[in-house]
Amino acid sequence: MATKKLVTYERLGCDASILIDSIKNKPSEKSAGPNLTVRGFEIIDEAKRRLEAACPSTISCADIITVATRDSVALAGGPNYAIPTGRRDGLVSNPNDVNLPGPSSSVSSAFQAFKAKGLTLNEMVTLLGAHTVGFTHCSFFQDRLSNFQGTGASDPSMDPGLVSNLTKICGTGSDPKTFLDQNTSFVFDNEYYNQLKLKKGILQIDQELASDRTTAGLVSGFSSSRIRFDQSFASAIVRMASIKVLVGNAGEIRKNCRAFNPRKRTVVSSRIPQRKSSPRTPKIKNSSRTAAPGKKRKNPPRIPILF
Repeated sequence: MATKKLVTYERLGCDASILIDSIKNKPSEKSAGPNLTVRGFEIIDEAKRRLEAACPSTISCADIITVATRDSVALAGGPNYAIPTGRRDGLVSNPNDVNLPGPSSSVSSAFQAFKAKGLTLNEMVTLLGAHTVGFTHCSFFQDRLSNFQGTGASDPSMDPGLVSNLTKICGTGSDPKTFLDQNTSFVFDNEYYNQLKLKKGILQIDQELASDRTTAGLVSGFSSSRIRFDQSFASAIVRMASIKVLVGNAGEIRKNCRAFNPRKRTVVSSRIPQRKSSPRTPKIKNSSRTAAPGKKRKNPPRIPILF
């Protein structure tokens, strides 16, 4: 589900700016902290390579991300929804533009980020349901296991059995990772919400959805109805993929998703163009002579119109 993560972290929008590689003295969005664990770039690269071979400069990288996300959701057992296409790729990729809610955000602060993009609270809770697949690193929730908010103890909102299991996992290797959904980890379903009700949310923001009074009802509703979640997710992901899209002549169609197209050089002449003289308007001679009897008067010459 790497492509799902790509579109979610695309600044809550979709212009493929996250795909740009950083170059010397010019970092890109890919280097921003929240994006360091994003993966799946090679999938987009391969899709772009094949599309360029078949129809050059036609399909944008932004559209590839969006359609690949739809297909990966469907292949994992989730809804298969229709998605509009016709996006173009952005011309800017700045790490300072990345403003995403962190794993320890409160529900209210996380919602501010979604609301700023025109998304509703229902849509936020729905989109976070994509955590039903994928994984996260221990560094994003380590504090919940042993020193939650400086208390020296684990987060009381986390199931003790889960605390014990995650403590073992996170005690090995360098920043290990674990599944966000500890039950049906490879299936795109509504089990994520059931896990939250059992106090088995991995990230703090996930677990708080089940306890915050503004979102607890939504969690219960999605946990009890797979159809409701599927329908809501299809609607929300299409809405999110339509935020700040570039169409028409805006942006570009990249040849390589990792780099902007080379800019066309404009040749500037050093010669000062000479001013052209305006053409003279032909004079019309007035004649007082009357045409001879039986002869037609000749039409006067036409005056050219100058623009």
